[in-house]
Amino acid sequence: MSLQHSSEDKIQVIRTQPDQSLGCSIIDENGREVPITEDMIQDACRELEKRLVKPAEQE
Repeated sequence: MSLQHSSEDKIQVIRTQPDQSLGCSIIDENGREVPITEDMIQDACRELEKRLVKPAEQE
């Protein structure tokens, strides 16, 4: 996702097999490995865009 797109845009990821893993995980507070999903990444990008502070305009 690019910051030039609206927060509603989604980038299509094409996989050779349905439900194919992204190949990365996080470790939760209980020490369990949790696969990172495309939805998790898209949610994080939307959250970052909400918190983005635009730079002041130069004169």
